[in-house]
Amino acid sequence: MSKNLLLILTRNPELGKCKTRLAAKVGDRAALDIYTFLLEKTLSFTKDLEVEKWVYYSEEIWEDDIWTSDVYQKKLQVGNDLGERMLNAFKEGFDAGFKNIIIIGSDMYHLNQSDLEEAFSKLKDHNYVVGPAEDGGYYLLGMKSLRTALFQNKKWGTDSVLADTLSDIKGEKTALLQEKNDVDHYEDIKDIKAFAPFLKHIRK
Repeated sequence: MSKNLLLILTRNPELGKCKTRLAAKVGDRAALDIYTFLLEKTLSFTKDLEVEKWVYYSEEIWEDDIWTSDVYQKKLQVGNDLGERMLNAFKEGFDAGFKNIIIIGSDMYHLNQSDLEEAFSKLKDHNYVVGPAEDGGYYLLGMKSLRTALFQNKKWGTDSVLADTLSDIKGEKTALLQEKNDVDHYEDIKDIKAFAPFLKHIRK
C-alpha cells in the first residue's frame, strides 16, 4: 500500500446545487457545465498520480461517473461544515495507516499533476504543506499527523482562512506552494480562454 493519500472533495454535479456564487452571474446551467468541466480537469491531473486516491462526494456516492472505482475509492463526506468534512476525511485516512495525506477541492483550473507531486515531496521534510489561494483561503492542505485545530474556529469561505490556518501551525516546518486561484466567481474565469464557450451568453 502506498503511504501517500490524496483526498479529493467534490460536489455532486447537479443543476442548481453547485457553484452557487458563480451561478448568480452565469446561471445554473452554465455553472453546472463549468463545474463538470472542472471535475474532468481534476480527473486529468490526478488519475496518473502514483498515490492512493479517495474521492469524497457531498451528497451521495455515484457508481457510474468519471471517477472509476479501479483508480479512485469512493466515500461520502461527513460533517456539518467544511472543517468537519475535511477533518473526518483526514481522520479516516490516518486511521487507515497512511503517513502523508493531502486534500484538494475540485474547482482548480491551474493545478496540475506536478504540483501535487511537489506537494507530496515537500512532506518528506516538512510537517505541513499549504497551497495558498488568491482569495485568502487555500486550495491544498497536507500533513503527516492529524491536527484538529486546523479545522476548527474558521470562517470557511472567507479571506481569513489561510491566515488563521498558518497561525495554527506557526513554528512548525511548513512548506508553502505557489499561490493559485480557485474558481468561485465569474471574475475568476472571465479572462481565461478555456471558459469562453461557457460564457457566450454573458454580456460584458
